[in-house]
Amino acid sequence: MPVEHAAIIGAGVAGLTAALALAKHGISSEIFEQAPALTEVGAGLQLSPNATRILDRLGVIESLTDVWLEPQSIRLISGTSLRELAAVPSGQFARSRWNAPYGVLHRATLQATLLDAVLKSPHCTLHLGAGIENGELPSVIRKADVLIGADGVWSKARGLIDGSPSSRFSGNVAHRFTIAAKNAPAFLDRASVSAFLGPSAHLICYPLRETESFNMVAIASGHAASHAWLGQPTAAQRQHLISRFSRWNGALVSLFAGAGEMTFWPLYEATAGKWQNGRDTVLIGDAAHAMMPFAAQGAAMAIEDAYELAAFLATRSTAEALPLFEAHRLPRINRLRQRGAFNRFAYHARGPIRVGRDIVLSLKPPQSLAADLDWIYGYRAID
Repeated sequence: MPVEHAAIIGAGVAGLTAALALAKHGISSEIFEQAPALTEVGAGLQLSPNATRILDRLGVIESLTDVWLEPQSIRLISGTSLRELAAVPSGQFARSRWNAPYGVLHRATLQATLLDAVLKSPHCTLHLGAGIENGELPSVIRKADVLIGADGVWSKARGLIDGSPSSRFSGNVAHRFTIAAKNAPAFLDRASVSAFLGPSAHLICYPLRETESFNMVAIASGHAASHAWLGQPTAAQRQHLISRFSRWNGALVSLFAGAGEMTFWPLYEATAGKWQNGRDTVLIGDAAHAMMPFAAQGAAMAIEDAYELAAFLATRSTAEALPLFEAHRLPRINRLRQRGAFNRFAYHARGPIRVGRDIVLSLKPPQSLAADLDWIYGYRAID
């Protein structure tokens, strides 16, 4: 018989979206969050049309459009010359082509909006300071028809599934910092999301309406750290960052030197493995398939996972729904992994390959670039 009650481990984007998606089908849920309070790390977040379409169905999109920015374009820019190589139109174009908006906002804003909707739903209950301890489930979780592991790249719920994924260092490190809009150089465009591409690294710039600032994310190869990695970079780590951008345009390199608060963020990904046990436990989001940010789809895939899992559980038993859900989602996730790997190769290209990349991008018209994204942005999640 279909699921009536679910236990969700983790109150991040995946877990909160899952609770709302289940509630849409009349399924109750209890969310168990290890932390005593919800505090979201990170800064800027891109929500592409495949994700915002789902958020609209869940009734939270209006709260987001009041505070986010809808960039007019997504620009690819040379990190050495600052010349625009290509641009994908967004803004009203995104709404027309993909029938949903493309928004940029602070990650904490998305989490707070989802949390507010969860707290207002009679189908959802949130427990803070509760979760899996030493591989043991509290008795209240055991009573659920299904357990949904939405507890991120360092998931404890994975331990409940034989052959589940594990976490591994990707070889890449992100350094995150913000620049106040009033202090930003003219080449940082508040009407666009900008990706600066250069030898062995790239830099993403998101405008944030909530804080009147730019969120900057510099990604380059680096060294692994423990999973308690989030924090201020050491002097050596900051110097390593600057060295990775040494052949870039000096105006960009000066942004790193002048940045105040900066976070050092080694990027971990999930290995291949089983997402479900064929009975009563399933993983979604980063717990199942944490991937690198080179396709900017991490949050979107968590939202898609949560929404589609609820649809499977609403009409089937867990024994039937969970394998079908994994089989349905896996090809799309794998294709996005491949796209991310290609983007990393293209973004970090050096020498003749970089020159060839720049020529190819400059020759592609905006409509062609947009068409290349149709399979991502135009995706319609099942109900």
